[in-house]
Amino acid sequence: MDLTLALTPIGLVRSALKRLEDCPKQGLENGPTARIEVNAAFREALDGLALGAEILVFTWMHLAERDRLTARARGNPDNPLQGVFALRSPHRPNPIGLHQVRIVGLDAKRGVLDVFPLEAVDGTPVVDIKPVLVRGRGEGTPYGLPWGPRISAREAGLIREAGSRSWQRGLMAGLNGNISLRQGDSMIITVSGSAKGRLRPGDLALVNLASGAATGPGQPSTEAALHRAVYAAQSKAQAVLHVHPPHLLALSLAKPQGDLVTLPLFEADVWSRKMIRLAPLQPGCEALAKQVGRAAMAYPALFMERHGLVCWGRDMDEALALAEELESLARIDVLHRSMAGKS
Repeated sequence: MDLTLALTPIGLVRSALKRLEDCPKQGLENGPTARIEVNAAFREALDGLALGAEILVFTWMHLAERDRLTARARGNPDNPLQGVFALRSPHRPNPIGLHQVRIVGLDAKRGVLDVFPLEAVDGTPVVDIKPVLVRGRGEGTPYGLPWGPRISAREAGLIREAGSRSWQRGLMAGLNGNISLRQGDSMIITVSGSAKGRLRPGDLALVNLASGAATGPGQPSTEAALHRAVYAAQSKAQAVLHVHPPHLLALSLAKPQGDLVTLPLFEADVWSRKMIRLAPLQPGCEALAKQVGRAAMAYPALFMERHGLVCWGRDMDEALALAEELESLARIDVLHRSMAGKS
């Protein structure tokens, strides 16, 4: 059979990986965020792709050896010699690379895709892009991909569950709020523009607590400095939750001075003592971060006037439970005021 095969590269990989020796064996093994630059002639083909989508990227591994038919798995001399069709070795007759990645940045007009994680070396030709098919209905479960460098599935799961529970309980809406988890000298925090009720890979970043330097896909929340201030001031804090509880906010508007929650209930006094009311400051500013950090030394719940509530805990469950208790009391207070006004 006489076949004439021709591959037309549709673009190139732009990556911090400059040498083959720098590339991990698989993208899941600390593969970095990389950029795919699609040639102008093929940019129309990007229509329909969306931020957060999981895709398959096919590359032409131009530095591979095409005359090699056998190899050892992972290049380890202790592994048995096998045919390359039984391996994922880049060295093979037709060196086509297959990479399952998530889109973490997209500008279709410019032909730019930022994806994570991609283990291809800088300058690798891209020959095709296809969507990952999700079985069944709904969003599927695309959580096998790593969430970011040094962010484990367990840690991501804790933050994702807290975001989902906060959204279900009305503590967050739309894209507001932010969540973080301490990880040694760093913290894992939600990125700007992420929906906390349905977090996905690419929605978390790792931030150094001392310097504020970030690694991983996405831009850390604009309140990252606030979270860092809490961790710096309070050694017991292992999780920080910033929510926008509607009943607490409503009470703050109705009661511009004094304690927010004043109810003749036994538990009201216990929980309200854990919260301090802070003066209004512009969200994301350094002054707000410093104010919250100072208050976190003595209080685990910090109500920021005209803004929202920050709760820290020794784990994520403790921080979320505190926010839930305070919002529940505020809801009772609002209901009580409404009923008293009608009597």
